[in-house]
Amino acid sequence: RRQRQMCIRDRKKLLAIVLTAAMLLAMLCACAAKPTETAATDTKATIGILMPTKEQTIWSIQGERLTEAFQKAGYATQIEYAEDDSAKQAMQIENMITKGVNVLVIAAVDCAALTDACEKAKDAGIYVIADDRLITNTKAVDFYVTFDLVRMGELQGQYIVDKLDLENQAGPFTLEIFSGSQDDTNAISFYQGAMNKLQPYLDNGKLVVKSGQSSYTETAIQSWDSSKAQSRMDNLLSGYYADSHLDAVLVAADCLALGVISSLESMGYGTDANPYPIVTGQDAELAAVKNILAGKQSMTAFLDANKLTEILVPVVDDLVAGKTPASDTTYNNGVFDVPTKTYDPYLIDKDNVNYLVDVGFYTDAEING
Repeated sequence: RRQRQMCIRDRKKLLAIVLTAAMLLAMLCACAAKPTETAATDTKATIGILMPTKEQTIWSIQGERLTEAFQKAGYATQIEYAEDDSAKQAMQIENMITKGVNVLVIAAVDCAALTDACEKAKDAGIYVIADDRLITNTKAVDFYVTFDLVRMGELQGQYIVDKLDLENQAGPFTLEIFSGSQDDTNAISFYQGAMNKLQPYLDNGKLVVKSGQSSYTETAIQSWDSSKAQSRMDNLLSGYYADSHLDAVLVAADCLALGVISSLESMGYGTDANPYPIVTGQDAELAAVKNILAGKQSMTAFLDANKLTEILVPVVDDLVAGKTPASDTTYNNGVFDVPTKTYDPYLIDKDNVNYLVDVGFYTDAEING
């Protein structure tokens, strides 16, 4: 019996030792976890970044640059791409509200489709910043950061003026116009900017639109659809240019230029006897850059994501600190004038395509390989 009592005492001692060891281990684990928790709470705020798609380089690069810049500035980040689906993007916004982000930076798939989601964000005390495309028909937008939309169109229009030497040549030269989608609030600004440069020469007869289709609504291509641009160009070339040469095409973006160039090629353009007209663009898409090097497209306008981050991060800093960010203009979204800060687009043609390599947008192998 005494031996049994000793066994019991030994077991109790062993159990006490095991329990003590377990408590010490738990305390060590808690201490080890503490730095991670501190790191999370030490961030200024959490930024939700919502991009339209990863399929276009402009958006994938912008998403990467914004994520890097915000993290470097001390913010936590969450990023989502919507695959050009506005309903999916609205759901992504609501998910980020649930996760407790502090600021939303939204490049909208559809500028008019996010009203309800943005208003839910505002009701939750979240700052909403429209990136690149202005979110319309709501007061639930705190700020808008974009490139200079009118300046974009002016770059394209002035390029045509310069290359045709309209200041000195008598003309007339022929022109056709392909504007952006009417559901994108930026597209009308591009058109207005281009007309600032081209309208005087349309008025004095040095430029002639043989189709007669020169207004924004007549020239808009729904959904920025390349195939629709190609179909329209087919109709214009067969209907108005069967026996004459088209000298210039004002095209709002590279995606439309692809369709325009396909149509031109099918109609026999691209030879010494029948050279390509001047074709403008925007976004510096890789296919467009290669077409520029091949002599098919004349120029594109590049939007440098590095410039975007330089102005967007300070805007977020001010909002998070409870300050009013400085703006340099406003854009009306159908409800109110949204305070806005802008940066300039950069003209790219065959003489300076390597600028895209210099700023890390493409590698040399991607452009020249």
